[in-house]
Amino acid sequence: MRFLYLSLFVLMVLFGVSCTGEKKPDTPLESFKAYVTAVKQKDTTRMKLLLSSDSIKMHEQEAKAQNVTLDDVVRRETLFTEGQKTVEFRNQKIEGEKATLEVKNSFGTWETVPFVREEDEWKIDKKGYADRMLQDVEQNSQQMDDFINQGKEPQP
Repeated sequence: MRFLYLSLFVLMVLFGVSCTGEKKPDTPLESFKAYVTAVKQKDTTRMKLLLSSDSIKMHEQEAKAQNVTLDDVVRRETLFTEGQKTVEFRNQKIEGEKATLEVKNSFGTWETVPFVREEDEWKIDKKGYADRMLQDVEQNSQQMDDFINQGKEPQP
């Protein structure tokens, strides 16, 4: 009799766990696919759950500066345009607690989307993405300055 009660309890727990919601993505690709689905369904709550904590903090600062809600920023700043019919991806790379996935943007070029592992789940690192874009701009600006200043004597 005890075995029967124990078996029923285990079955109820397993059934309850399976009904508590969506399965956590096991890979960056699964997280990205879940994010795409959330964007298309306009599920802002799910979108936020798939973003890293640093990304959420970045969006909170932006929302405060623009006097809008966090949800407004999250809905507006997706990794692809609303009119984009398909989202292509390739080359998932996982290195420890960080990963990347190449995603084709609306202009047809490939961009690298970074991910971080938080709370045993892969999250999109939009903060890392923004930091990398800023670094690229600074590097290009420095290269342009170097090109312009080639052959000129330094000013005293």
